Amino acid sequence: MKQRNILITGGAGFIGSHVVRHFVEKYLHYHIFTLDKLTYAGNISNIEDILTRPNHTFVQGDITDRELVERVFEEYRIDGVMHLAAESHVDRSISAPMVFAHNNIIGTLTLLEAARKAWSDNFEGKRFHHISTDEVYGALPLDGGKFSEMSCYDPHSPYSASKASSDHFVRAYHDTYGMPTVITNCSNNYGPAQYPEKLIPLFVENIVERKPLPVYGTGGNVRDWLYVGDHVEALDRVFHHGIAGSSYNVGGNNEWTNIDLVKLLIEITDEELGRESGESLSLIKYVEDRAGHDLRYAIDASKIREELGWEPTMDFRQGLRHTIRWYLKRHLDK
Repeated sequence: MKQRNILITGGAGFIGSHVVRHFVEKYLHYHIFTLDKLTYAGNISNIEDILTRPNHTFVQGDITDRELVERVFEEYRIDGVMHLAAESHVDRSISAPMVFAHNNIIGTLTLLEAARKAWSDNFEGKRFHHISTDEVYGALPLDGGKFSEMSCYDPHSPYSASKASSDHFVRAYHDTYGMPTVITNCSNNYGPAQYPEKLIPLFVENIVERKPLPVYGTGGNVRDWLYVGDHVEALDRVFHHGIAGSSYNVGGNNEWTNIDLVKLLIEITDEELGRESGESLSLIKYVEDRAGHDLRYAIDASKIREELGWEPTMDFRQGLRHTIRWYLKRHLDK
């Protein structure tokens, strides 16, 4: 088995921490280097249990810091990158677009340049895996269609525009320099350790505290939900077996309108709290719709299924209940 030195950016964040733990525990012959700035959404406690593992090293730093990133590549002889570090909250991108442009675009470009410099003599055995979002494709009508890898990019928010730009830079480095890159575009993730600005952890916390549950517009916007553990398995396969220069869409085949998801969250959370069924429905509060709010996302994941044999396995209700229990325990432990 080949020894590898893998750099995982954003490894103290939600999805990143699950990726780090998976690689540290599964690939004992790899050395995993976690690079994270530890901003508000990155929490060292997410990977506290693996910090001292012999095949793991944590580095605190900013992916836009060129000198630091180049030093990490040189000192640790990095031969693989899984790039998850990103600003990812649409509402925040609307109020602070420059932050998203800087971190998501310049950060990705800084990593690409460091990799190109470090690997300039030989790209063989190297891999740059950029983890992106389905939001780069824009929106779909309610009555059909799914995003494929051939869908045109049509971002509608500063967040999705910044991710679309970073995707383009990754492709350009493959086409221009021959760098062995792969891109994955995933649907909405859910699971333990997500920062409570996102819908599921925020609403679970609000239900516990009997606070309002703000639903944009009529709640008719549709999202495809993917359990984070299934996503990690997909990333593992793409990193190791994806075709260089390719992109892979990763989806849960699990579409829900926002209002139906909120009602399911209420049903399960009320049950877990020992409340009357539907007691928290009165907490729903419809608010003015968000600017540039995409109507529907849906992923066609047939390519990754046919080429790499991946498909989601987590039952949504089971995964949601497991997730809710995690947040309830965290709330009680505060």
